[in-house]
Amino acid sequence: MTVDVLRRPALAERRARVAVAVLFFTNGALFANLLPRYPQIKADLGIGNAAYGLAVAAFPAGAIAAGLAAGILVRRFGSARVAVGGTLLTGVGILAAGLADTMVLFAGALFLAGAADAFTDVAQNAHGLRVQRRYGRSIINSFHAVWSIGAVTGGSMAAVAMALDVPRGGHLLFSAVVFAIAACVALRFCLPGPESEPDGEPDAAGRAPRQKRRTAPGPRTSYVLAALVLIATAGTLVEDAGSSWATLYLSDSLHASVALAAAGYVALVGAQFVGRLIGDRLVDRFGQRAVARSGALVAAAGMGLALAVPTVPGTILGFAAAGFGVATLVPAAMHEADELPGLKPGSGLTIVSWLMRLGFLLSPPIVGLVADASSLRVGLLVVPFAGLLVLLLAGVLQPRRP
Repeated sequence: MTVDVLRRPALAERRARVAVAVLFFTNGALFANLLPRYPQIKADLGIGNAAYGLAVAAFPAGAIAAGLAAGILVRRFGSARVAVGGTLLTGVGILAAGLADTMVLFAGALFLAGAADAFTDVAQNAHGLRVQRRYGRSIINSFHAVWSIGAVTGGSMAAVAMALDVPRGGHLLFSAVVFAIAACVALRFCLPGPESEPDGEPDAAGRAPRQKRRTAPGPRTSYVLAALVLIATAGTLVEDAGSSWATLYLSDSLHASVALAAAGYVALVGAQFVGRLIGDRLVDRFGQRAVARSGALVAAAGMGLALAVPTVPGTILGFAAAGFGVATLVPAAMHEADELPGLKPGSGLTIVSWLMRLGFLLSPPIVGLVADASSLRVGLLVVPFAGLLVLLLAGVLQPRRP
């Protein structure tokens, strides 16, 4: 019998894992309740593609403006409290965005929601990695898989609400209240104590925690960190293509019904969930490098084919292929950045989380401008291009362990 099976995770650790999963679920579900409403909001505001792209870019702009403060808040108040507080503020911002009657108010509400989401993102990943260290094995992909379940749930809630002609205000208020309660309950079961685990504290397998090397950061560390940022950004570019443009592309360009148009985003996050659900086992077997390269190829080929031969079923499958292909990119980049030598604890995670949001900031206006100048179909070429970028940079990820 090996030491790996001598001790199961304690009850408090298992409860903490469930609590972090709830936080990821609520984070995914909140914003997904708003996304299928975008075409209605765009029509009500009477704005074009370029103006719409600039407005929805306010969400990542808010995240970038506030993102670097997340680390300070986590050290001051603890990752669990920051994650829950960010969830509450995100719900308020999303509700305000749904009720906005001008483009300025719409963009301002998304800016607030994006800033709060940045706090939640860093904090819930920090707490999730803390729980993972207690477990002594990879579980981070499972948290992101639960985020995808939340996104599918939120998108489905919105689709049902639209099909039943539920007003935006009532729908988004219900969503905000339900998920705020869930996050507050989860807070009770998160890990107590300081964010830094004591040196020498064993994990669930009875092993002492692996210590980060305290070497000074060199050119190699800087290069790897930059590559990890680009890999994570590629993943967010694909996610943004689904969240900001899938519904519009299917409804406006391919003339799908309102309910069917929402299936593009749901397919992307649903396939992303499947990829993350099996991601930990795939990484353990084949290595993160091979998994990332294979996924990038699937995303580029699947979405490229869907754009080359545009049909409603093919496009929905293309978004699904893209979601599956990039499923493990953001968790992998965050985890490896958090383990880079020579950086202060949490610095790599914060930098990657902050800079990858540039993808969300730059993608909507760029795709919108291209769509107005040519077509949205051409603008969505950002998805296969993101897959090609990962193919070029995946060498910085960990290979299969011997």
